[in-house]
Amino acid sequence: MTVNSKQGAVNSKRIGEKRLTRHVLVSICLLLAVFLPAVLIDAQQPAKVPRIGYLIGTFPSVDSARIKPFRQGLRELGYVEGKNIIIEWRYAEEKPERMSELAAELVRLKVDIIVTAGPIPTRAAKQATITIPIVMAQDSDPVANGFVASLARPGGNITGLSTLRPELSGKQLELLKEIIPKLSRVAVFGTSTYPGNAQALKEIELAAKAFGVQLQYLDVLSPKDIETAFRSASKGRADAVLMMVVGLVAGGHRTEIAALAVKSRLPVIYSGRADVEAGGLMTYGVNVNDLDRRAATYVDKILKGAKPADLPVEQAKKFEFIVNLKAAKQIGLAIPPNVLARADKVIK
Repeated sequence: MTVNSKQGAVNSKRIGEKRLTRHVLVSICLLLAVFLPAVLIDAQQPAKVPRIGYLIGTFPSVDSARIKPFRQGLRELGYVEGKNIIIEWRYAEEKPERMSELAAELVRLKVDIIVTAGPIPTRAAKQATITIPIVMAQDSDPVANGFVASLARPGGNITGLSTLRPELSGKQLELLKEIIPKLSRVAVFGTSTYPGNAQALKEIELAAKAFGVQLQYLDVLSPKDIETAFRSASKGRADAVLMMVVGLVAGGHRTEIAALAVKSRLPVIYSGRADVEAGGLMTYGVNVNDLDRRAATYVDKILKGAKPADLPVEQAKKFEFIVNLKAAKQIGLAIPPNVLARADKVIK
């Protein structure tokens, strides 16, 4: 082969390599043109922030104390409202008829989870969706109320916490008997339309038989029925009142109820700390703040992929007995020292 022919072969090879390189570069540029914008868009898009709906029956001012521990529970798990979690608060403002509308609104917003503050909100949420997970911050008896198949295996889209409220009613009656040894008649204020009311009344009736106490049941379906109930209790010569009226009805009227109790000179036992802090005589019941804090753990587990059907319903672990000595003095009632000694808190 001559020198010229060798040189020509080399040049041809170089030209071929340059064409191949140019072809590869063009191909790479075309691929980048197709895929790079999508990659950049994905990189620019922030991670999806979970959206939680919280359904409450009363007003923001009434339930502010229970909202705080729920937020605290979320913070302990790394969630900060407005940053990496959004909460859609919905308040029925003591109007049960609005509950279904608010639940449907949360469903339309496509929230990831609905948290409910009691059986009535849970019932509304259950009717609104069978797919969005529902976390009960509290429920008196979720099995009897038809929300879960069993505590161990809820089986649907609902799970959460149970207050054991029906079982606590007997203990409340026992405490009334201790502070009023001659207790013979007790007026029970309840809300018949509230899930769990009938079961709680059965528990009270069993305890009343054991203590030889007669019961006078008075139905309180709306705030306007409260004063009428106190008048009926006085007329029926009740020695005390066991308050089972739900927060949806009585939550915004705690101070008024405490004043009516003083006016009627009737000892009243409640199931929540807020009633005693508003001037009521005493309370024995579940620490609701603890339940709300624990509800956040269910939210966390579900956001991480757990199914409500597989998360057992947990029962209350903390209970509290609080006595208001100022309220006792106002109605001329002396609380026995042995009862005071058992109180978790005494308000003076």
